[in-house]
Amino acid sequence: MDRPVLTVVRGSETRRGPVDLSELTWEAMPADVRGAIVVPADGRLMATWMPLSGPSRIPQGRVLLSWTPAGEDRMDVAAHLGLAGAQVLLAVWPGLGGEWSGVVRPTVAEVTELHAALRLATVLVDRLTD
Repeated sequence: MDRPVLTVVRGSETRRGPVDLSELTWEAMPADVRGAIVVPADGRLMATWMPLSGPSRIPQGRVLLSWTPAGEDRMDVAAHLGLAGAQVLLAVWPGLGGEWSGVVRPTVAEVTELHAALRLATVLVDRLTD
């Protein structure tokens, strides 16, 4: 069986499936990941690491968060959105302190839901015009 492209890595332990982003925000990202793909679920953000060894393309409609230390107890956070033909910078939050997942959650949730609605509308228009 092939290993999935996206895995969650905590220390030396690898777990399949997403974890709450708040479990990952206190520390810098591991050196072997590109960032965390995040999805809203029950008012929280669930995260799955995207390893450097995997594809560089962000799945369509998904948000990739990356963060780097920006001083004592601070992180610079960036969000990129995967689109059909590209990936785009969605937002940057410089110098976030503490457990910052609640700060980025509204943006990630709104963009994810908007993208899903636009994809559905596109499918419906395509079917109606065929």
